[in-house]
Amino acid sequence: MHNNPVHTNEQNAAMAFSQQAGIFDELYSSDGIIRYKRQRVRDHVKRWLAPASNILELNSGTGEDAIWFANAGHLVHATDISENMQQVLERKVKTNNLEARISYELCSFTHLQKLRYKGPYDMIFSNFAGLNCTGELNKSLSQFSSLLKPGGIVTLVILPPFCLWEFLLIFKGMFRTATRRLLNKNGSSAKVSGNHFKCWYYKPSYVTNCLKEEFTLLSVEALCTIVPPSYISGFADKHPRKFKWLKEKENKWKDKWPWKYIGDYYIISLQKRAIPN
Repeated sequence: MHNNPVHTNEQNAAMAFSQQAGIFDELYSSDGIIRYKRQRVRDHVKRWLAPASNILELNSGTGEDAIWFANAGHLVHATDISENMQQVLERKVKTNNLEARISYELCSFTHLQKLRYKGPYDMIFSNFAGLNCTGELNKSLSQFSSLLKPGGIVTLVILPPFCLWEFLLIFKGMFRTATRRLLNKNGSSAKVSGNHFKCWYYKPSYVTNCLKEEFTLLSVEALCTIVPPSYISGFADKHPRKFKWLKEKENKWKDKWPWKYIGDYYIISLQKRAIPN
């Protein structure tokens, strides 16, 4: 098992984010673009999520979304492969007295057959590209139907193979960064807290093709196509008027071609059909 490159990459990613768990919220909660990204994802989710839903969250991290769901009246089973992230989430759940609404489990999205609680759920949700940490996303997607009720929703936030903002770095001479998504079909190297692991990039069509037999596409919209990615540190605070203008443009064009395909991320939602094709 330890010689399996898929398993090894998952463990490397888990180690990276485990080491960052204790400072993760402090690092990212104050950034204006990250707050914007979370709000955009939540606004998208609210379009499809029924009241009092039962949600399976993949890559739940420190539990920011799980707590938001719980406070909105939903039940959440929050899963992650990082033990330290789960410990942070557990502390938050207890601090906020949400034990009745949030359960949690150390489980990878590539091993959903091992889940302690298999639903069926009203929604499967994964935020901010956790699903990009595998080159075999199709194997995870193939398990979604068995975990969802008919009419259930899948909402995923994924890194695509082309990002306009990133590609424009080529004009600053940053060729490697500008092309890392396009030229690395076997995975692109990522580094967090000194730990290396690989990321893979998926088009929306990859997700829809994997799920087309039992799911109907509801929406695809870009995230950070016009608004810059959050790694452009401090942009929102340094340029508030420009940031506001960029948000207005992105909101207008987020689901239009070609903008919806060239963001730093895309948000995709699909619904399980009552009767499969």
